[in-house]
Amino acid sequence: MIVVNGPDGRPPIVGIVGNAGAYGRWLTTFFRERMGLRVIGCDPMGETGLSPRELALQADVLIFSVPIRHSVAVIEDYVAATDGGQAGKLWLDLTSIKQAPVEAMLRSRAEVVGLHPMAAPPKIDSLKGRVLAVCPARIKRWQSWLDQLLAALEAECVQIEPLAHDRAMALVQGLVHASHMAQARVLQALSNEAGGVPLLQALRTVGFELDLTITGRILSGNPAIYEDIQFGNPHVLPVLQELADASARLRDHVADGSEDARRSLRTDFLEQPAQAFTGEVLASRSHGFERLGYLLADLDGHRYLSVYLPEDRPGALRALLEIFETLGVNLASIHSSRTPEGALHFRIGLDVLPVPIQVLCEAVEIAGICRILEARDDGAGSVLI
Repeated sequence: MIVVNGPDGRPPIVGIVGNAGAYGRWLTTFFRERMGLRVIGCDPMGETGLSPRELALQADVLIFSVPIRHSVAVIEDYVAATDGGQAGKLWLDLTSIKQAPVEAMLRSRAEVVGLHPMAAPPKIDSLKGRVLAVCPARIKRWQSWLDQLLAALEAECVQIEPLAHDRAMALVQGLVHASHMAQARVLQALSNEAGGVPLLQALRTVGFELDLTITGRILSGNPAIYEDIQFGNPHVLPVLQELADASARLRDHVADGSEDARRSLRTDFLEQPAQAFTGEVLASRSHGFERLGYLLADLDGHRYLSVYLPEDRPGALRALLEIFETLGVNLASIHSSRTPEGALHFRIGLDVLPVPIQVLCEAVEIAGICRILEARDDGAGSVLI
């Protein structure tokens, strides 16, 4: 547990507006369990535990975690409710856009920083491996505490101005989401004529599988989030217009079908866009694509053991691998990941087994090192869970 005192020398009280949201709940747990701080709050979209005035005056650090469409109005309500009582406090927001909410917070007398975690709330107690956009707008007394908060979050922090953030998000989020929502619409309209989604998946390329993974993530998520990203960022509309124009030009080249059209397609959509990147970046991206392809192939293997190591300690995995060595089992791959519940587990791909998979499972269970989540050997016609 990390207890970080505020500028007055005592642990600050953290107030969260919108604690019924996913990030509000995650932050509540983070501040209580990771930083040992008292957390109070209310959800303006649901049950209210404290009035805006009570919450803002009691909290030393106030965090707004509400949908894009409501963020400015909610912040303005808190500014009006406290009537200058924000002086000496720190206000933060987690909105996916930054300019409008930061400007709204600046109408208070609090110190102000905009934050944007570039991922959904993780299953672990930090943002390790994730990017966090940081927009310091007005901060002095709380700088040291903020620095320690960002260190505890363990995110890859990128400091950026609010306007620059929103312009970037129109491409990083708006363009990407729009492209995949459009793909989903096309798949809905045409996939049955091509044999259905299961057949398309069976005939997948690496690119198709990666695209379908992103599309599936969007379609299985909260529609309001993706809707707000399109409608709530004023810089998205010009991006969508450029996307529509580019799609129309591509369609026209293909409809033309001539050698001139082919040359234009190569120039407009391949050669000229490539100039926006250095050769080193393109080579790195191409290699990354190959790595993801190998990863997908490993995860699609039909001979593997998935295990959960309850004791996250040095040497635990080595002890498991000694069992494989004793039985003469050769590993084809090994990957660690998180279950939907957040538990760390290892998926171990296997070569042709010299022993029945049941024998391997029994040896692992007898050793008591880990719990088997799933074991599979299609060559032996067996699946154990």
